[in-house]
Amino acid sequence: MPDSDVVLYDKLGAVGHLVLNRPKAINAFNIQMRDELYLSLSAANDDPEVRVILISGAGDRGFCAGADLSEFGTAPSQVVARRVRWERDLWGLFMSIRKPLVAAVHGFVIGSGVEITCLCDIRIASDDAVFRMPEAALSLVPAAGGTQTLSRNIGLGESMNMLLANSPMNAQRALSVGLVHRLVSKKSLLDEGFAVAEVLAALDPRSIASAKQTIQTGLDMPIDQGIGLERRETAKLISSR
Repeated sequence: MPDSDVVLYDKLGAVGHLVLNRPKAINAFNIQMRDELYLSLSAANDDPEVRVILISGAGDRGFCAGADLSEFGTAPSQVVARRVRWERDLWGLFMSIRKPLVAAVHGFVIGSGVEITCLCDIRIASDDAVFRMPEAALSLVPAAGGTQTLSRNIGLGESMNMLLANSPMNAQRALSVGLVHRLVSKKSLLDEGFAVAEVLAALDPRSIASAKQTIQTGLDMPIDQGIGLERRETAKLISSR
């Protein structure tokens, strides 16, 4: 029988708060969590009262211990597995959201936990956080965008070290290479997450959405085209006021 509520969702003012909630398994990412996170993230994205989405993990030991390996190969067939993944493209949903995404992570941040973190715009970590990408050591390849998002956030060399050598990265190193943007004590992690989210929620949601889209789209453009995109987005914002 499935666990109940492996993702908790609460709305506090303009902040939608999602919590990975399998603390006994260090929030290992299973099929039920994927489905519930997709539904909760969609609900927050579709709610006009929610301006910022904050993601954290329950329990003392960590944000997310990565994929639940006990479920590997349990789909009835590869066809079924691919259809479900297509219908519930969680990682594509993350990339499509124009509201600010804030990650507040602690303890073990492994595999899928790193990938979720990388898909967030503002990343806050407690000083006990340890980041690791163990897929290659398990004869696997990251399957939630890690080969792409990690290098875009911390550069090629650091990504190779994490992805190929399975090298752990402590919180201070993560801050220095840009994997996270600020460090706080574990005790103050959620308070800091909400404080950052509330600052973002007070900003014009149209300009936030436009800035996110322009930055993300511009990464794949020559700089002159990116600047042209920026000018067009600026003109749209001015004309809409």
